[in-house]
Amino acid sequence: MQDRSNSIFGNLTPARDYRKAQKSKQKYIRKFHDDSSADYPVKLLKNPCLFDLLGVYDLRVNEGTGDIPFDEEKGIIVGNIRMGFGHYRISAAMASAAHALGYTPYWMDLNSYPETTCTKVISAQNDLYSLGSRLSQKSRLFNKFFWEPMNYEGFRKLSYNASDQKNAELMAPVFRNIPKDIPLIGTHVWPAQAALHAGMKYVVNAIPDNWPMALHLAEGSVHTIQTHQSYLGYRILNGMRGEDVLNPMPADSLVYTGHYIDHELVSNLESDCQSRIQRKKDGEPMRFLLTIGGAGAQRALFAAVIRHLLPAIRANRAALYVNVGDYKNVWTELIHEIPELEGLTELHFGDWSNTKAFADLAVSGKVTGVHAFWHENIFEAVYCTNLLLRSADVLVTKPSELAFYPIPKLFLKRIGGHEQWGAIHSAEMGDGSLECRDIPHTLQMLDLFLTDPVMLDEMCRCILQNNRIGVYDGAYKAVQIAMSLKM
Repeated sequence: MQDRSNSIFGNLTPARDYRKAQKSKQKYIRKFHDDSSADYPVKLLKNPCLFDLLGVYDLRVNEGTGDIPFDEEKGIIVGNIRMGFGHYRISAAMASAAHALGYTPYWMDLNSYPETTCTKVISAQNDLYSLGSRLSQKSRLFNKFFWEPMNYEGFRKLSYNASDQKNAELMAPVFRNIPKDIPLIGTHVWPAQAALHAGMKYVVNAIPDNWPMALHLAEGSVHTIQTHQSYLGYRILNGMRGEDVLNPMPADSLVYTGHYIDHELVSNLESDCQSRIQRKKDGEPMRFLLTIGGAGAQRALFAAVIRHLLPAIRANRAALYVNVGDYKNVWTELIHEIPELEGLTELHFGDWSNTKAFADLAVSGKVTGVHAFWHENIFEAVYCTNLLLRSADVLVTKPSELAFYPIPKLFLKRIGGHEQWGAIHSAEMGDGSLECRDIPHTLQMLDLFLTDPVMLDEMCRCILQNNRIGVYDGAYKAVQIAMSLKM
């Protein structure tokens, strides 16, 4: 196993940072054990939610062997972790693009193999990140002096990457019995790093966000980037060791692709935008989609948005979709805080066939009132939003992975400083608002969407223009890059 912590792209790691990286790995070994000699069996199963939609197979580790063989000609692994919903959503985009291009997507969630050290290490860090996200929304001091600096500058440093690379060595054993010549796209850096440590030959590291951070580096892979601004920052490793001028990334390790978007959304983009424009002209209720992320933060902000929209919903000037993911308690708390919401709401809870039917009918049909969605299955919880995006008029979200999606967007206050750059990029591309950093500005933007004759129309026209130049083709390109590495 190559030591990838002692340097990155020819930039040597200072001895102090290297020792810190080694200590980080040893800490997890003491806590969770070193299973590097384990011989974990692998098998493929049809994903119960995404197989019918996207042809996705689950790649299961340490659950015995199965009868479905790997397709070593057209198979492609989408390596991910569940850390919030964002990395799952980007993975769905990659799987969708792979399926559309005639390949067979294998879903490999490194955070779903509970008996392995790999999953234990990831889960421990995921729990800390989720806690930090929630605390950042409750404490301004915590957010200002710890969470924002950590997400903005802490994750940016090369020293952070050195520790991540050491920790990722503990994740490599889950790849032992996977054919090494199947291409892999990592939608979080840890699957990409772990795959390289395990000897996988063809690895693409699909970088999210729009703020260059050393956190996302996996030397040995091809890094794909969604924006030109981010490309330039990564190419020179900008600010990743203070003001030092660093050796740049080689040209062949970094590729601009555009946004990672599902085939189903890209292929229907023109008709969906025209439908939004027409609904606005016809005076139909404007459809707002609120999606609450995996960390479960920002509930108070969502409550303010819902409360403000209720008069327009009663007057048939607005309609509302609320996806609480797999957090039913979030809906319970919203009803407790806004009792009148219950009488206006049709629940779509736990019935995936009902959700799909509603999403299909809503594309060309009429929608009124409030529709709430909850699914216990994580795939259904995440992909529900993707299904609803086609018929929604405005997405209300923090500026994370959804900032890149081709739908008019109202951006809520970020969670972590890096996310602000998603809103900046979207506003510059013309398909989203500025980041609304407090409730009054959020409500102002809601009213603009409802009453202004230009706002929605202009965003839709920008989306159509962006599509013509390939801005939303990033998932296709990432898949094509991964498969081309075999040639």
